[in-house]
Amino acid sequence: MNLLATDIIERFYTFLWPMLRISALMLSAPVFSLRALNVRMRVLLAVALTWMIYPIFNWPTLDPVSPAGLVEIFNQVSIGLIMGLSLQVITAAVLLAGQSISTATGLSMAMLMDPNLGNVPVISQFVLIMATLIFIGLGGHTMLLALVVDSFASLPIGKGLLTAGAWVHFVKWSSMIFLGSVLIALPVMVTMLFINIGLGVATRAAPSLNLFSLGLPVMIVAGFGILILALPSLAARIEWLWLQGFMEIRGQLNPDGT
Repeated sequence: MNLLATDIIERFYTFLWPMLRISALMLSAPVFSLRALNVRMRVLLAVALTWMIYPIFNWPTLDPVSPAGLVEIFNQVSIGLIMGLSLQVITAAVLLAGQSISTATGLSMAMLMDPNLGNVPVISQFVLIMATLIFIGLGGHTMLLALVVDSFASLPIGKGLLTAGAWVHFVKWSSMIFLGSVLIALPVMVTMLFINIGLGVATRAAPSLNLFSLGLPVMIVAGFGILILALPSLAARIEWLWLQGFMEIRGQLNPDGT
């Protein structure tokens, strides 16, 4: 009986390390971190994924309450979080682009209560849904899980620590929030800028025109029309951003380029 208890504890210690990394990823990655996927489902999914990955690698036995074990817990959680947050940068870029489009078209007042993100403009919610569908259509969830499996080879348990350079690289990558939002919202915003200039010239030429009663309906109708025409371009840019996110994760997991 003592031998069996010792074997169970040893198995638990080896099972704990991959589960920590996968659980941290489930908490931070797009799609997996949605509130529609409750905590019980995330735990079951993390256990199932760990159970499938467990026979592939040889896992070290570390005491989680020892100093080395505490450092390893922090390291595994950090690796999972940095993988998920690298893709959340793309989600933030999509939301910022939607907010910019809403402001340019005069629809920033139309807000939607999102249980995951709070008060979000309707266009931001629409662009975010489109980005989520593109993510699933690309097979982003399977690509992310494949990267998790590869991470146990490139950053093995007990041997590879997440260096300070990885955090610096992640901070630099976070600038994609602004670059990505500009790339997504630029066609609509530039077109709306020219429409605003045209309305300003018309108001200057005919001061009797009421800018608010004329400009707001024109901006909303033109904004929807431009958004419909620009949807293929927006989808292509969002797809490019997702692919850049996966390349960024692979670069973080392989700092030596191997």
